[in-house]
Amino acid sequence: MTPRPSALRFGYGTNGLTDLRLGDALALLADLGYDGVGLTLDHMHLDPLAPGLAGRTRRVARRLAELGLTVTVETGARYVLDPRRKHGPSLLDADPRDRVRRVDLLLRAVRVAADLGAHAVHCFSGIVPPGTDRATAWPRLAAALAPVLEAAGAAGVPLAVEPEPGHLLATLADFHHLRGLLGDPPALGLTLDIGHCQCLEPLPPADCVRAAAPWLRHVQIEDMRRPVHEHLPFGQGEIDFPPVLAALEAAGYRGLTVVELPRHSHAGPRYAEESLPFLRAAAAGTAAVPEGSTA
Repeated sequence: MTPRPSALRFGYGTNGLTDLRLGDALALLADLGYDGVGLTLDHMHLDPLAPGLAGRTRRVARRLAELGLTVTVETGARYVLDPRRKHGPSLLDADPRDRVRRVDLLLRAVRVAADLGAHAVHCFSGIVPPGTDRATAWPRLAAALAPVLEAAGAAGVPLAVEPEPGHLLATLADFHHLRGLLGDPPALGLTLDIGHCQCLEPLPPADCVRAAAPWLRHVQIEDMRRPVHEHLPFGQGEIDFPPVLAALEAAGYRGLTVVELPRHSHAGPRYAEESLPFLRAAAAGTAAVPEGSTA
């Protein structure tokens, strides 16, 4: 019996293609057969701080439409706001002026996402700064996200917060804590990184998908080993992918499932080419370890 085609839609993150121009990256992904792209707003790919953002966004929207690609907007660029501090400033910084800079980036991302017709805008909390306790950090995070959620709701684009190892909001339980602080606003959703589930969560990744299903707005995927936060190509970690993708499909998730290999841009086109057949095979329940894998 021929396996039923999966309804899942796969993308590849531009943060794993930073050596390519954005136009070249989009054309590559379309040629390989991807359904969409996780577009990280960064200085080399739709710079959110450079002049003419609205016009540049319209051109990207036209190109996505020509190529038949859908998109999720991601905001995890390492140095887009501060050339000296990775992911700085954050929503948790002690200086309110620094928090405003991060909020402004997220508001720009919401506008870009609306203009691109994106599935969601992704973000994360940031690490707790030195000298700040968690009791202070949580309400600070909630207050910083409030205007972003308001804008996201008005634009009709979900804000998908990602639990990130080492950050204040690191786990699914932390996401639910934030939901409670904010009063469970409709615009608040979840980015679930499957590797992070393997790295940090008490439940297996497929069970994490089932637990997170009502709030899923964006999914990132790669291989990983417990308890090391290192994004690995498929077959180089410990994750059993067919149950994960079966859980996503059973949950009715129809956003993008985006390959997240930000440290592999030096060979991004090769990993993009290898990843899609692996995911399609995993979705059919027949995934095998890619040739040359260290697993």
